[in-house]
Amino acid sequence: MIKDILTDIVAHTHALGFLTIIKITSDDKETVIDSISEDKGVIFNAKMKNPVAEFEGTFGMTNLDKLNLHLKSPEYKENATIEVVKNSKAKGSAPSNLYFENETGDFTNEFRFMSTQTINSVIKPLSFKGAKWDISFTPSVIAIQRLKLQAQVHSSETKFTTTVDNKNLVCSFGDASTHAGNFIFQTNVTKLKNELKWPIQQVISILSLSGDCTMHISDEGLMMITIDSGIGEYNYILPAQTK
Repeated sequence: MIKDILTDIVAHTHALGFLTIIKITSDDKETVIDSISEDKGVIFNAKMKNPVAEFEGTFGMTNLDKLNLHLKSPEYKENATIEVVKNSKAKGSAPSNLYFENETGDFTNEFRFMSTQTINSVIKPLSFKGAKWDISFTPSVIAIQRLKLQAQVHSSETKFTTTVDNKNLVCSFGDASTHAGNFIFQTNVTKLKNELKWPIQQVISILSLSGDCTMHISDEGLMMITIDSGIGEYNYILPAQTK
């Protein structure tokens, strides 16, 4: 159902607060989504579990807060019409907008898409071609809760540091000149050579999303968090930050 797909996409982009424009590219083989945060601190790509026939073409979405309100509107809760519209029936034309109509037909809305040309100028083809992941694991609910607790205690910090000590992945907050703290986030991991710094709020926001989560860390200075919602697989790539 198109509403379920749209709701899932919005929940894994707009809800984070830092992915405001998304690019959708779809054909009969796959439907992929790309985005990047304004500060270039999070690169996003996703793939739907099944191709979305209604999305065929390349187009963009912005003003996702408006789309979110339409999807949550009680007017469109049951027996509503939600359609992907194309201005032209010519082969290769991209979708132009969404059309919402309630059951009784007396409450309608249109949500406009960005054209192929416009979205291609805003979101360029991403250069990320993968990485050698030195650590991969599924974080526990308790580990995520502990990360949030340390973030609250050290609320003045914007970054945390990951290191590996005796096969334990340790997250540290602050330094010798501040109210410092650390905790073991994951046990039984391989060695990392480098101390790497990550943005606290972005990582916590991603880890708070619904779905099965896997984390990957590379000594090259990259983290990728993958969220599998059952509808799509969403990847969030974060370059390590400097002081």
